[in-house]
Amino acid sequence: MLKTAAFGALACALPRNIFAKDEKKIGISVQLYSVRGDCGKNFDDAMEKISKMGFAGVEFAGYHNYGGKAKELRKRLDDLNLKATGTHIGSGNLKGDALKGTVEFHQTIGCKYLIVPGDGAFSDPVKSKEFAEMMNKAMETLKPLGMACGYHNHTEIAKIDAETKKTYWDLFAERTTAEVVLQQDCGWTAAAGLDPAEMVRKHPGRTKIPHFKPTVVKGEAGKRAIFGQDSVNWKNVITACYEVGGTEWFVIEQEAYPDGKSPMECTELSLAGLKKILADMGKA
Repeated sequence: MLKTAAFGALACALPRNIFAKDEKKIGISVQLYSVRGDCGKNFDDAMEKISKMGFAGVEFAGYHNYGGKAKELRKRLDDLNLKATGTHIGSGNLKGDALKGTVEFHQTIGCKYLIVPGDGAFSDPVKSKEFAEMMNKAMETLKPLGMACGYHNHTEIAKIDAETKKTYWDLFAERTTAEVVLQQDCGWTAAAGLDPAEMVRKHPGRTKIPHFKPTVVKGEAGKRAIFGQDSVNWKNVITACYEVGGTEWFVIEQEAYPDGKSPMECTELSLAGLKKILADMGKA
């Protein structure tokens, strides 16, 4: 009894989290579409600026002067201390003979996640099931390699299938294996009238690399499309990502450039906004 009491007193005197499992920190990446103009002019220079801003990773939307040059791109990423956190590619790259080349290129650059950024078949009443089956088939190749494919939404996340009365987002989740990624674009979700945090919780473990796009919904007064100054309740989203999302990276995507600022300037402001919220939440 005395030993138990003594241990209890000792435990109370120690830091409260000494017995807790350390919370894995989620990294911050950027979808390079945010600065696509800069990438088109000088891709190497654009990636260097992104690295100097403080991003730990990049998600690709094309490879510019590195098309077919995976080894050279990997060296450039390593030199800049950037991780390839994902890529946006057409669904054709995940089918048939094309998949082999897709895998080889992305294995070389260290890119784990292959994401389709919109496809008409996704919310087509006839083709949506076939689209999900295509993703499952691709996963049969990708899973043993430690890779995964997935889908990125726009406002079609809220589109409802007339027969099942379910959203195509939920149908896609049901029809695909748990390893297929649901890359929720939280800005588009909010624009579609849904709660992005609720959508993370609805499909646990599948929000690996969500897009954090600052979005002003329906011209909300006093808001601007800079992270933390927009309409999305990011604290709720971040909490859901940490608690149930299985999230590995927060991917900033800057698609609006308020106040006449450049894409690079707005992207840097949004990075600062995300870092501030994470610091306020004790997750910096």
